[in-house]
Formats: sequence, structure tokens, C-alpha cells
Amino acid sequence: MNQLIKYPILFMIGGICYYFIEVLWRGYSYIVMFILGGLCFILIGLINELYFVSKKSLLLQQGIACIVITLLELVFGLVFNVMLGWNIWDYSKHKINFMGQICLKYTILWFFLSLPAIILYDYLKYWLFGEEKPNYKFI
Repeated sequence: MNQLIKYPILFMIGGICYYFIEVLWRGYSYIVMFILGGLCFILIGLINELYFVSKKSLLLQQGIACIVITLLELVFGLVFNVMLGWNIWDYSKHKINFMGQICLKYTILWFFLSLPAIILYDYLKYWLFGEEKPNYKFI
């Protein structure tokens, strides 16, 4: 039963956190950002759960996470901002951007924000679902 509810609960927690971080950052958000945040949170956790970085460097996990988040942001941006014209964000005024949907500044920010996300995800699995207590190597 735990496995049936684990990912929906983690998705909701990740979505809520992302939504409120954005509200704190720019004063408002959109429901699409809740969905993007939930997906990012699940994928950040799955990097450690399923991928080769398990029990390896947090820096490596952060590097992979910032790439994953940036790619998801690009996909969401192309769909919701470019195709649907919702104009949720526009990075075109930032240096080193792609179509105004992703930029180097925010990719770097995702690297640093991924660290608390990785730790929160792992501890939520430990506290809520009785999984293995997290153990990290920073380098």
C-alpha cells in the first residue's frame, strides 16, 4: 500500500514546495508550476533511487538534477509559454538564454536548490514510508 501512495504524496509535497518558493521569489505562481515542481521533485528523487548515483556524490546528484530541472523547464516553457502563449515566465532579458525559456542563471539556481530537495525527498521517504535512512557523500 505504501508504494501506491508514495509517489503521489511526494509529488504533492514537491509541487506545493515549488509553488510557494515561486510565490516567495516573485510574488505569485501558476498551477502549472505546481505540476512542474511535483515532476521535478519526483525526478530528483529518482536520480538517487534508480540511477547510478545511489550512494555517490551529492554534487553529482545536484549536477544531474539541475540538468533535469532545466530540461523540464524548457519543455514546459515551450508548451505553455510559446505554444499556448500563457507567458508564465520570460528569460529573454537574461544573458545566455534559449528562446527566453531557460537561462544559465536559473540553471545555476536549480543546482543549489536541488540540494535541499534531494535531502527533503530522502528524509520524507525515511519518515513517511519507513525506507532506508539517508546517508550522503558530499564529493
